[in-house]
Amino acid sequence: MSQAERDTEIRRQLVSALEGGQTHMSFAEATKGFPTAAINSRLSRVPYSFWHLVEHLRLTQRDMLDYMTSTAYAEPPFPEGYWPARSARATPAQWRRSVAQFQEDLKTLIALVGDTTRDLFAPVPNSAGQHTFYRCCLIIADHNAYHIGELGIGRQSAGIWPKGRKG
Repeated sequence: MSQAERDTEIRRQLVSALEGGQTHMSFAEATKGFPTAAINSRLSRVPYSFWHLVEHLRLTQRDMLDYMTSTAYAEPPFPEGYWPARSARATPAQWRRSVAQFQEDLKTLIALVGDTTRDLFAPVPNSAGQHTFYRCCLIIADHNAYHIGELGIGRQSAGIWPKGRKG
């Protein structure tokens, strides 16, 4: 396999990891047909709602995207910059915005991975040479898979999957 073919394959696999849907549920699947009445529901012994979880995914993915691409990056405070306030409740419009913005940022990230002029193994601007674009993408894929799995398990526990859903 040539170096160009290797690069193409690495990019293809990285996109696949970011999109989910092979060994992990995709974000689109986890949020599809989500009942509006349940967006602010919390499961037993879980300190956050379904919307909190979606908003956490959005905020964290956006932060990593900014970290990887902005020379003026400033890390948000933790945990406030990565989670909505525990008492925060979302409207259906806020839920839709959170879902749409997560998907838009994911598309941006995938486009960056597909940019063959980008060296996936070069350090990102804000890492002082410690973190590569590739590493950051793997962290995003891992973090998203974990919390998307929580969404799926939460929906199963709450009995809010659409009727007739397979899997």
